[in-house]
Amino acid sequence: MYSRKNVVLLFLAAIVLASNCEAKVAFRPKSALTPLKENVSTKTASTSIQKKITDIQGGAEDGKSSLSTAMFNLVKGIVGAGVLSLPAGVAAFGDAKSAALPAVILIAIMGSFSGYNFSLIGRVCAFTGADSYANAWEKSVGEKSAWIPALCCTCKTFIATLAYSMVLAETFSGIFQAMGLNVSRTQTLVGLTSTVLFPLCLLKNLASLAPFSLLGIFGMALTVACMGVRYFDGSYALPNGKLLEGLAKLPAFGVKGASSALSANAFILICMLSTAFMAHFNAPKFYIELENNTIERYNTLVATSFGVAILIFSASTALGFATFGSSSAGFILSNYNPKDKLIGLSRIAVAFSLIFTYPLVFVGCRDGVLSLLKVPKEKQTNAKLDQVTVVLLVMITFAATILKDLSFVMSFGGATLGSALIYILPAIMFKSVVKNMGDGASAALKKETYFATFSMLLGIFTGAVGTVQSLK
Repeated sequence: MYSRKNVVLLFLAAIVLASNCEAKVAFRPKSALTPLKENVSTKTASTSIQKKITDIQGGAEDGKSSLSTAMFNLVKGIVGAGVLSLPAGVAAFGDAKSAALPAVILIAIMGSFSGYNFSLIGRVCAFTGADSYANAWEKSVGEKSAWIPALCCTCKTFIATLAYSMVLAETFSGIFQAMGLNVSRTQTLVGLTSTVLFPLCLLKNLASLAPFSLLGIFGMALTVACMGVRYFDGSYALPNGKLLEGLAKLPAFGVKGASSALSANAFILICMLSTAFMAHFNAPKFYIELENNTIERYNTLVATSFGVAILIFSASTALGFATFGSSSAGFILSNYNPKDKLIGLSRIAVAFSLIFTYPLVFVGCRDGVLSLLKVPKEKQTNAKLDQVTVVLLVMITFAATILKDLSFVMSFGGATLGSALIYILPAIMFKSVVKNMGDGASAALKKETYFATFSMLLGIFTGAVGTVQSLK
């Protein structure tokens, strides 16, 4: 049992760390690849790109990431709090433990498609010399419609920040219950936002917060391990599990097993996976900052990182659902007993990793809003940034107090914005690049456009069905 003193210390630690963050500016060199002109041959383009890669990025340059470091950072970027909502996605279509099997298969399939499209974005950047998602669209499709990916990225970061607020509210509510404190979810969220998140989001430079985001992988790994311990030790097993007493909702199992994955409700899990695997707006950054960034090395980075993420997602989803079945909540840690000290450690790890990751995501949303409003850089004063910060935090916090089902936010966001950013827009950019090559495009590239089109149609179909099922 945690004491009241400990919770005060937790908040004080966060506030002190926020107030002592130094304003360090970190600049990273950008790629100088020259955009391809129309009707150049694939061979010439490849040679030109490789030469520039060799000239500019051929060694262990300053500001570049080694392959192992990039893998660590990409796994960290993919594996977030969204993984803890996936058991509810399984519960949307099944209630027998065997339903976890098709769920793991779906995770592997959707993770593979997500990884392919992540690779596709990097290759578009290689062909065009683009240095961001929106810039890749501008150089492949055109400037007039560049607002489309910009709007999608801004809305996606808003939803991500909303999900973070919801997870923090649930997590700290569980921590407070373990301490014997009677604090409502709304009080927890408002107090946390005003005393911790608001000061952090007011920071004008977040470079000193970056090391804290490393807690994310540790927190998720610890959480999955604790979930595994609780499943295999039978603490929540019916009918005599030692931690069943005091649960708001007991585990529940029925007869809808593996075959239930054929129902339309399975699209809810599929769309949740679109949000869970979302890291695609950072694909250009990972390509540009990779040391000796050949396409082969970049694809190795993508395949390995998404493979690790698939394993983590599969383990957490299977363990959470196998423990609680159809009772699996939108945030699976909410199912566990507040007095479970082992899961309590997981809650603390997840909470603090999210606290210091929150402003990193929030700034992306704030900058996106300023960009969409076409506020020039010279007018983005500290006062203007603070005003936008206050407005956005109020909107996000208010929405988080109303929305309590994280699985809905994850599935709806994945069905709409996730499908666009992962499956639809990358395929459009790639097809446009190949078209611009004209007769110089290789037969392999031309054939690949058909697969990219299939991926795009898959995104449209799953997004449409998933949106309907999420709303239902």
